[in-house]
Amino acid sequence: MPQRLHLVFGGELVDPSRSEFRDVNDIHIVGIFPDYASAHDAWKAEAQRTVDNAHMRYFIAHLHRLRDEEREASSTEELG
Repeated sequence: MPQRLHLVFGGELVDPSRSEFRDVNDIHIVGIFPDYASAHDAWKAEAQRTVDNAHMRYFIAHLHRLRDEEREASSTEELG
């Protein structure tokens, strides 16, 4: 069974109604998790920790969706 890696990250947004970070250098990388359940737990903990700041948002990125080992490499993957 393939791994289903998830990245949890967040930071302060320019506007709470958009997903644009105020400063990308200050993005908080919580970590990479082996499954959605553990990623969700980490996301929830950070979201609750920063609940008093309406501009703070945390996200879960599904890293396993970025690369499909069964497909041929894209032209950009072949460059590097």
